[in-house]
Amino acid sequence: MASEEKSLHFIEQIIEDSLTNGFPQDKLRFRFPPEPNGYLHIGHAKSICLNFGLGLKYNAPVNLRFDDTNPAKEEQEYVDSIKEDVKWLGFNWSEEVYSSDYFQQLYEWAVAMIKKGKAYVDSQSSEDMAIQKGTPTQPGVDGPYRNRSVEENLALFEGMKNGDFPEGSHVLRAKIDMASTNMLMRDPLMYRILHRHHHRTGNDWNIYPMYDYAHGESDYVEQISHSICTLEFVMHRELYDWFLDQIYDENRVRPHQYEFARLNLNYTVMSKRKLLQLVQENIVSGWDDPRMPTISGLRRRGYTASAIRKFCDVIGVAKRENIIDVSLLDFCLREDLNKTAPRVMAVLDPVKVVITNYPEGKEELLDAENNQEDESAGYRKVPFSRELYIEREDFLEVAPAKFFRLSIGNEVRLKNGYIIKGESVTKDVNGVITEIQVTYDTDSLSGSGSEASKRKVAGTLHWVSISHAVEAEVRLYDRLFIDEAPDSHKEKSFLDFMNTSSLEIVKGYVEPSLASAKIGDHFQFQRLGYFVVDKDATDSKLVFNKTVGLKDAWEEKGKKDENSINNSLKEINKYFKVATREERIAIRKAIGETLSGISNYSLLQNSFRKNINNNKSSLLFANFILKYANLKPSDYDNEDLSKLYLMSLRSESTFVRSRAILNLSNLDYESDFVNSFKEEVLKLQSNPSKSTTDREIEFIEKFLLK
Repeated sequence: MASEEKSLHFIEQIIEDSLTNGFPQDKLRFRFPPEPNGYLHIGHAKSICLNFGLGLKYNAPVNLRFDDTNPAKEEQEYVDSIKEDVKWLGFNWSEEVYSSDYFQQLYEWAVAMIKKGKAYVDSQSSEDMAIQKGTPTQPGVDGPYRNRSVEENLALFEGMKNGDFPEGSHVLRAKIDMASTNMLMRDPLMYRILHRHHHRTGNDWNIYPMYDYAHGESDYVEQISHSICTLEFVMHRELYDWFLDQIYDENRVRPHQYEFARLNLNYTVMSKRKLLQLVQENIVSGWDDPRMPTISGLRRRGYTASAIRKFCDVIGVAKRENIIDVSLLDFCLREDLNKTAPRVMAVLDPVKVVITNYPEGKEELLDAENNQEDESAGYRKVPFSRELYIEREDFLEVAPAKFFRLSIGNEVRLKNGYIIKGESVTKDVNGVITEIQVTYDTDSLSGSGSEASKRKVAGTLHWVSISHAVEAEVRLYDRLFIDEAPDSHKEKSFLDFMNTSSLEIVKGYVEPSLASAKIGDHFQFQRLGYFVVDKDATDSKLVFNKTVGLKDAWEEKGKKDENSINNSLKEINKYFKVATREERIAIRKAIGETLSGISNYSLLQNSFRKNINNNKSSLLFANFILKYANLKPSDYDNEDLSKLYLMSLRSESTFVRSRAILNLSNLDYESDFVNSFKEEVLKLQSNPSKSTTDREIEFIEKFLLK
């Protein structure tokens, strides 16, 4: 029996219970069963780590089985990519098998079920079958072909197999219970006709088994002990067991299905269909585009297998669905790369620096530490000369008090080098700085031990020597979506939330030690982030992908946006207390600027809904969101809008009523939606309250005149 650990996840506990109850450990067998209809994504990585991790923990075989039962969507390319991904993640399978290996056996079992009266050929259209199947609250009814004779069913099924009938003309259904409360048990499909070429069996078959039939029976053929799948298959378990009941031999291992919560990441879509759409519409460059959540895309982006395995371990295995912050994946990656990635210097937005008191023609080789987290990484030599590149953002001609980089009259240290002081600049006809002149302290070389070298200065800059720099194409990747839940909004396409800044390509300059970098090599560009050599790199052209920044800019922006929302709500309270209209206008403009600068659709929507309540400050804030946020009227739910307008028009506050009327005035006056509030506005006109102001009456009259 496997040794007990302090903390077991629930799948491990199930296995431990099986062993405790007498199940032989040498009969444990698991499988990872992808359908080869697309590339694997980060969600599949969780399943891979779970299944293969169980194999390692219990010293049990794990099959890689391709559930290839739909030739209309499956390709050998996908098979090859899946195998590469599993190997890259660090796992080896016991057997490589395919559901198509069992097509003959599955067919024979289906024939046996027909003979036992457990299956029949249905010749209805798919539309008629859907009607006949009923609804979750209404039982289904027997179809007109449910009681065909065994002989007729066998003949039709044989004809289906032989290709005698067109697609859609017949299906084979299991005969179970049309009144079952589980709609999946209402005579589910077992086979359909597909005259398609299969990537392994060619044109041998004209009928293909449905997933629900093939999956459990394939588990049985392989003698899988614990069939682990995601929560959406909970309702399928009853059908899984029913199909096994038809073939089970008590002398063999009977598989059992167990479900766990799949991985849901924010700022990501995980649907293969949607990922395929991104590829087919050329929104991304392919399945391995570094912005894609596919394992091949993450690998090309520079994510490491160990970081992904660590991430899967940290999030754990649960029974309940939840959403994981993608920042956790990036944290695991930074933690891994911080230990292993060499530190190098690169400049991505260069401006020229000339050290005027450094001798012309002189060059030095400076010692640079490869990785301060790894003592064994050692040092390398970095060339230094009179003319350098630094980042343009690292210089301001006139700097504010807390600018800890280079400026006129101020000193900074060059990484591994000298202290320099800004003296003057040269500009082009447009006023853009083209060159910065500096002087250096000759005794301040880093690590020299001199008094000058120990002098503290405000900041340290990275740099590259111009005469030694190697030009490189650098692809600055960012998240593909700007919203935390891009595919969860009603009447909105996930494509509406594409991040137009998800890729920027720049010409950068890197230190000469990178000239020999190979595809897949990881580096930390100091002060910039982690980068990897892309597969497009050649001996004559370096190409780097940005993997991840040194800090989580999205998390910082998210917190900033949330804080901005909260602070704006506090300002709203002041709106009702200030004495003058000018003060209210200033508060309103400040809140408007804040709201217009927030692009997080979900944050705005949640804040909007949250503030539809009887509090006057909340109602005014919700109306300001309508006015200033970068959302269209169609982005809001009509029920939420109706509730807000009714509550606002009935509010005790003239400011709330006025803002609601102004917002309504900006909508289409001919619409039924706007007309539905005219009666409320008329009430305000005919029965003004004590708080009604002349401006509110003016707004009411203008609204009604339109």
